[in-house]
Amino acid sequence: MSDMMAHISASTDGLAQEFSIIAHNLANLSTVGYKRRCNSFSQSLQMQKQQVQPETSGVGALRTTFDFSQGDTVETGRPLDIALYGKGFFVIETPNGPLYTRKGIFHINHNSQIVDSQGRTVAGERGPITIPLGTGPSQLHVSSEGKISVAATGAVAGKLKLVDFGENEDKLVPVGASCFQLQDDTEPDDAENVVVKQGYHEASNVKMTEELVDMIMVQRLYEANMKFLSAAKDVSSSIIDAAMG
Repeated sequence: MSDMMAHISASTDGLAQEFSIIAHNLANLSTVGYKRRCNSFSQSLQMQKQQVQPETSGVGALRTTFDFSQGDTVETGRPLDIALYGKGFFVIETPNGPLYTRKGIFHINHNSQIVDSQGRTVAGERGPITIPLGTGPSQLHVSSEGKISVAATGAVAGKLKLVDFGENEDKLVPVGASCFQLQDDTEPDDAENVVVKQGYHEASNVKMTEELVDMIMVQRLYEANMKFLSAAKDVSSSIIDAAMG
């Protein structure tokens, strides 16, 4: 009985964590470039329940991964809103190393460089991308390959550095603001199969209906576990009372 209660208690904790992850996804339904967190904890519990001889000695660990699938591209008309269609990431330079993001909402800073919404430098293939003095965002053209130029003259300011991690995407860890950092010294490859779209941003890839379905399933499993724990505690109390009586 004690082993079973420990198993149910551990799974209840895991379900509570998964519920929080789903709630976090729903809270970022409208966050540009957001990639949904996902895990298979509740699904593994469902599979255990369907086994003829379910395992009760332990519960699988809750391992959060990220769904890097494409979000919808939304037209904004803003010249420095830039979306990626296909596999790839923008590179943001910081004092603590490069960050990687799909959030392409950029600006021009006081040094005429392309920066993100937090003022950090957006990497070009040859360093920071510097716009000619006196050139406004509306005068810029961004090609489908990521080359940024002055529309009137054709003068090239630089080309966006776009990278891809292939099967190493699971080594990316979130650092906030839809940005990720590498866990180790893995070097990304140049992104090859990606199209750059000026005047668009990539919406969150969270699907509200799917998250709500998952939330209902997790909530039902959690409630079932709580009912079992309550019943088991009542039985234990009765046994103790009878033994002491």
